Amino acid sequence: MEDQNHLDRMVHFFLYDYRFERVWKNPDNDIEKLSRHRAVLSPDFSMYLEMAPVMQLYNVFRNRWCGAYWASKGIRVIPTVNWGDESTFDFCFEGIEKGSVVAVSTYMASEHDNRCDQKEWFMAGYNEMLRRIEPEKIICYNTPFPEMQGNLIYVDYERSSWRYLNYERSFPKEDLDAFKMDGAPIGNCDTIEPYLIGKGGGSAYGGAWKPSKPDDGRFIGEPGSINRKTDRNGNLRETKIGADGRAVKERHYSDHGSPKQHSIPHDHTISWEGNRPNWGKAESYWDGDIPDFKSYWRYDMSYHILKSQNSLEDNRFKSISDFKWCMKCGGEVEIEWNGIHYGIIRYGTDDKITIYVWNRPETECCFDTADDALEYMVGSDRLRDVITHVTVLDRTI
Repeated sequence: MEDQNHLDRMVHFFLYDYRFERVWKNPDNDIEKLSRHRAVLSPDFSMYLEMAPVMQLYNVFRNRWCGAYWASKGIRVIPTVNWGDESTFDFCFEGIEKGSVVAVSTYMASEHDNRCDQKEWFMAGYNEMLRRIEPEKIICYNTPFPEMQGNLIYVDYERSSWRYLNYERSFPKEDLDAFKMDGAPIGNCDTIEPYLIGKGGGSAYGGAWKPSKPDDGRFIGEPGSINRKTDRNGNLRETKIGADGRAVKERHYSDHGSPKQHSIPHDHTISWEGNRPNWGKAESYWDGDIPDFKSYWRYDMSYHILKSQNSLEDNRFKSISDFKWCMKCGGEVEIEWNGIHYGIIRYGTDDKITIYVWNRPETECCFDTADDALEYMVGSDRLRDVITHVTVLDRTI
């Protein structure tokens, strides 16, 4: 909100609650900054299904109180609406005048990060909102579901990041006229926010995990079995399935173009956090003492040969958050850009994200976070600017 060049934009709070608790605890501190902008969406305090009802009620109250307080200070406020299950419908739409412009987010309800969508939960509350509030316009943060009725204004999840403030968007002028603050010019823009993180409603863990690409099918199978598959370079991967039918360990017969980081073979323990697989750092066997890779609770160890393989389109990073999620899960990635082959590994030197030219360990660059890694220059281009365009030759998930 210190940026003086984008005061014709709106400010939203579709991010983790702890990042904006300040607007509740110290409401006067940001009044002057917020008032500079075209409009402000009321803070989207979470309404997770797992929350105690009293906390859901409390968060609705905080949302409405902040919005009312800002409005009393002359700020144009657009109410953000969120809900839990049907038991919240008696209070989660209260305090919003009929015919208002409102804002909603489909991020947590949408299929992403190998998670099923939570559309049934979202649409139940959305349709109830239409019935009770009859909104004039609905700002939708993240892609709307096709079933959503009403006068929708779509806000691109990725492009609402502060990192894209210099990228002009082609919003129809009439879509944002209703939100013009006195004296503020009309620009082709959407919203701003200093962090690109989704949150808010549905299950806090997202929908159930599911394979979204052919290769991801190797993470589920018959308990006690081992799924065997080759990567694009013909290197074998063996994935051990645990007692609950989900992967517990994976062996790679490749050094991923980084021979000082990985022995051949090397193992990764796979844990499941928030219903998604996470790779541990590589367990290398530099002394050649390689343990057997098998299960012990079945006498007749079965092997499943998986023939499917991701296409280049399957592998492509569809968004910046797709890449960041892959890194968070311990991913190992091969990309090609302008004819140069790169490797990216989550647990590289000093357990940092390491990027390097394939089979050239002297080119390694290490980064603390995925955001830092996205600043890496692939030739003359910043990785952040081309990550959705690079050829992804292989990725562990």
